[in-house]
Amino acid sequence: MDLSGVGVWSHHLRYGDQGEAADAAAELDELGFSALWFPDGGGPVFDTVGNLLTATREIVVATGILNLWMHDPAGVAASFASLSAAHDGRFLMGIGVSHAIAVNNEQEPGRYRKPLAAMTAFLDELDRADQPVPTGSRVLAALGPKMLDMAAKRARGAHPYLGTTEHTRLAREALGEGPLLLPEQTVILCTGREEARAIGDGWLRRYLALPNYANNLLRLGYSPEELASVSDRLFDDVFAWGDEEAILRRLDEHRAAGADHVCVQVVTADAGVFPRKEWRALAAALR
Repeated sequence: MDLSGVGVWSHHLRYGDQGEAADAAAELDELGFSALWFPDGGGPVFDTVGNLLTATREIVVATGILNLWMHDPAGVAASFASLSAAHDGRFLMGIGVSHAIAVNNEQEPGRYRKPLAAMTAFLDELDRADQPVPTGSRVLAALGPKMLDMAAKRARGAHPYLGTTEHTRLAREALGEGPLLLPEQTVILCTGREEARAIGDGWLRRYLALPNYANNLLRLGYSPEELASVSDRLFDDVFAWGDEEAILRRLDEHRAAGADHVCVQVVTADAGVFPRKEWRALAAALR
């Protein structure tokens, strides 16, 4: 399983038309990207995994991430074993604790609690399954030091989301030299700051409303005022924006900070459209 190079992180692959998702995945495979990543808000996530694996030949397919609160560990292990065996071990399981707002409901208003304990219990169940999910085939969504430590000890590495190159540097220090570090980098292909802010401000504000991400950025040294206003410094550190060369410079900065693989999430003005033009432009620049 090749986890170097550059991958693509896209909600379209999970929640867009699945026929177009399969066609896009096949093209991304041919374009030379090394992995496909997509989110999980519950439901038949393994249908998406199977759809993308069937449509491709070489690319790794990864959950980014599988929400542990929404799946039974025994069923997860069985699905992993079946899909991995059928597709040459190209399925990487990213696992995460998600956010309280996405997990709590009227029936269980306090369901989201003790995320580290929940992750430990989930991994224990995967290890005890009839067909365990191998440590080398799973990574953890990890931002803070405790979850990064768990990713180093009980998984192949970490998949941080909504980070910065400084977070990549700190995560590499926390993980040490062995585990993989596979950060997501959000990008906007545009002509200037005004266009970038018009596309990215609302997108970023939605994530800043989630405490896990906000707290991570506060740990990195951004002030509450910067988060509230989405300061230029914060915006520029979270997004890579500009032309293809600007995007590639940011990917190089992640590698210099210790990343083994970076997955790019392209944000456009129309979130409902697969950003295939932008994926092609980035692939051409990477050659």
